[in-house]
Amino acid sequence: MNVQITIVGGASYQWAPKLITDLLAVPALAGMRLVLEDIDPRALERLGAYARLAVEVTDTKATVVTTTDQRAALDGADFVVVTISTGGFASMAVDLDVPARHGIVQSVGDTVGPGGINRSLRNVPVLVDMARDMEQCCADAWMLNITNPMACLTRAVRRETTVKAVGLCHEVGHFCMDLAIALGKPHHALNPTVAGVNHFPALTGLDVDGEDGLALVGSMVEELGGIDAVRPDPGRPPAEPFTVADFVQRHVLKLALLERFGALPAAGDRHVAEFLPSVLTEQSGWGARWNIETTSIDRRQEHQAEYEADVEGVLAGTQPLNTWDSGELVAPVIDSLVTGTRRELPLNLPNTGQVPDAPAEAVVESMCVVDGEGIVGRDQAPLPAPMAELVHRHAVVNELTVEAALSGDRRLVSAAFSLDPLAGRGDMEVTEHMIDELLAGTRAWLPRFHP
Repeated sequence: MNVQITIVGGASYQWAPKLITDLLAVPALAGMRLVLEDIDPRALERLGAYARLAVEVTDTKATVVTTTDQRAALDGADFVVVTISTGGFASMAVDLDVPARHGIVQSVGDTVGPGGINRSLRNVPVLVDMARDMEQCCADAWMLNITNPMACLTRAVRRETTVKAVGLCHEVGHFCMDLAIALGKPHHALNPTVAGVNHFPALTGLDVDGEDGLALVGSMVEELGGIDAVRPDPGRPPAEPFTVADFVQRHVLKLALLERFGALPAAGDRHVAEFLPSVLTEQSGWGARWNIETTSIDRRQEHQAEYEADVEGVLAGTQPLNTWDSGELVAPVIDSLVTGTRRELPLNLPNTGQVPDAPAEAVVESMCVVDGEGIVGRDQAPLPAPMAELVHRHAVVNELTVEAALSGDRRLVSAAFSLDPLAGRGDMEVTEHMIDELLAGTRAWLPRFHP
């Protein structure tokens, strides 16, 4: 089938290899035109070579094109996958280091809190400009966004353009896979009901072969003696095979929230923690009590070196090409839209009722139906009151952040920081100084704030 898939950020050593092999494994996409676009010509040359080798190994007859011209890459696309990081590690270091100097330690810093807001300010204009190019070059194409902050960026594109944008995140799928293993069930036996925002998607219901899955999880924890009985032990190596105790230790924060609120956040605990400023505190060892490790720029650079080494190893023939399913949602979403095969997947779309506690049109995460007709929410899922308030507040912060990013209005940035539970938890004047330092430290990527 002559489908054109364009990956913007196609020289990402982290994302491109897995997306390429996932797409090549879809029979309906045999013969596709795969366009990799990036601003880094050297990395683009290497990932282009990787893609061509993958085509040869899998014998899929796809055509691979590389370019640094974004409009040329978008021309004629049916699907545009976005995996970018405006400012790269240099800007991310500012997102983490400046708040830390002001007493706010972030476990990730890419979704909410001061790092998430600042990251939005530089990414929102880039994605909106890309979407406006799509309106001219490929008006009917879907934008599949895997760039963070996902909810904020997808909202910006949906609000400002006519492009069909959807956010794709693997967190719910990865958690459900872990849970299925812990329960001794196949993955397809789990049918979750999801309501929330990206990186805080709560399971408000969970069917496991006709049983109440949330009750099963509660019983599983009780049988181990409760949360406190299996508190994380940093010196304890992971068990083989994966045990129920390992599952509880890996997800101890969200399991504690299930006990307190009656719904189970289904993102990694390091993401969930940033929605709850009472978790990332000095008293908790900045999350260590909850088995949360803060991800420094040095650690991210180590990961990047590993991704690059993997690609170079495949190109040199010293390690095999990985062809297994990565668990990312890009390939299954495209397959369903192309072939009409119905799938039910956790996706990020404008709220038309699937999360009653969030504002209309805010981008929310829920279970969606994907088929040849498009993508629509599957459920209407009210949240427990504490989670409902948290989700609603972050939707409001996202709206303020989008407006600030597009207008360059410093007052709206201040308003977003004030409402965000993590970003605004300190002294008001100190917060204002932090904002000034963040905007100054990333000014190279904030032309609307620094004309």
